[in-house]
Amino acid sequence: MITITNIKRVGSEKTESVTIEGGLIKGWNIPEEGQVIDGQGGTVAPALIELHAHLREPGQTEKEDLSSGLAAAAAGGYGTVVSMPNTSPVVDDPAIVRSLIEKANSLGFARLRPAAALTKGQKGEELAELTYLKEAGAAMFTDDGRTNENARTLRLGLETAGSLGMVISVHAEDASLRADGVMNEGPVSEALGLPGNPAAAEAARVARDIEIVAGLHAQGVPARLHIQHLSTARALDLVRAAKAQGLPVTCEVCPHHLTLTDEALRSFDAIFKVAPPLRTQADADHLLEGLRDGSVDCLATDHAPHTRAEKERDLLDAPSGIAYIELAFPLMYTRFGETLGLDRILDLMTAAPARVMGWTEPTLDAGAKADLVVLDLTTERPVNPAEFRSKAKFTPWAGETLKGWPVLTVVDGRVAYQR
Repeated sequence: MITITNIKRVGSEKTESVTIEGGLIKGWNIPEEGQVIDGQGGTVAPALIELHAHLREPGQTEKEDLSSGLAAAAAGGYGTVVSMPNTSPVVDDPAIVRSLIEKANSLGFARLRPAAALTKGQKGEELAELTYLKEAGAAMFTDDGRTNENARTLRLGLETAGSLGMVISVHAEDASLRADGVMNEGPVSEALGLPGNPAAAEAARVARDIEIVAGLHAQGVPARLHIQHLSTARALDLVRAAKAQGLPVTCEVCPHHLTLTDEALRSFDAIFKVAPPLRTQADADHLLEGLRDGSVDCLATDHAPHTRAEKERDLLDAPSGIAYIELAFPLMYTRFGETLGLDRILDLMTAAPARVMGWTEPTLDAGAKADLVVLDLTTERPVNPAEFRSKAKFTPWAGETLKGWPVLTVVDGRVAYQR
């Protein structure tokens, strides 16, 4: 049994305590029992939920592994993480799904809900054994890391996953339009002489995938499509239109697409190379408006660690991806706390991802699962990558002063992180 004292619920200045027993919230402001933890005057919320993280296990553990990745997630306030299947080997075998869950459960950090590949080997040709993957514990199906070029295969996948009550999540970029682009196509790429990735590559693929869903929806097929890391204004407008038609389409936006633009690439530093690429300030502003008006369903980090040596290559050769799951909430709260409000940011990182997945929305009510985070909303401190639990100890925001740092994360009633 654990009692956390000296905490405040969101929107309240009242200091309270919460007692946890058997993995559940036993009650509020009841006599202290068992281990007592000082919440340091912090604000308590349901633990964050991440729908899009690359934990690199199996096969790429020089970049990250379950231990470092889930510890990093817990330090970032996350209680649940959906990992991507583009590992080596690809997570397209029920045995791999089961082994990942079993290992994660033994670590005691954030909870793992692995995504499985939509197609065998993520080759986009033949559907994986979706039924067996679901039975093994897969949370969703996705070929993230690769785009789904074969529209018929995606359609078959949506039909099958829909019959299983599962979400298909897509990296929506037309590979032929993207070609070898390493950054956003526009004045900056032209000035730097680097191959550009046009906004149309994303919009064209989003439009195609929405049309597939629309056709299935008209036939009564319960397909559910989630579009990952939306980066352009045009693609968001297409999602808005789909939602207006009542189509079962959801989308996520990543903090890096809100806080960085293609101007950062003038440094020629590959730490800013991501896929889809950093876009323009106008795109970032449009995405922020989508978060405000509800067009964007949730926030996700696309936590994508690489080795420092890989990211020190030039822009043409370096891999895409930024690792920052440990500072996603402080970054959002510091930059957009006044614009979006604390309640909206927390919803986008807790209940909203649960709604996308069809999971029970987390609460702090007595009897609810004891997944919670205590946040220090006032103390400002600089980002120090050397302190990261992730193996990727570098970040575009190094040295930036942020507030909203997690001080305690509880998962299933046990302490997964304490600062």
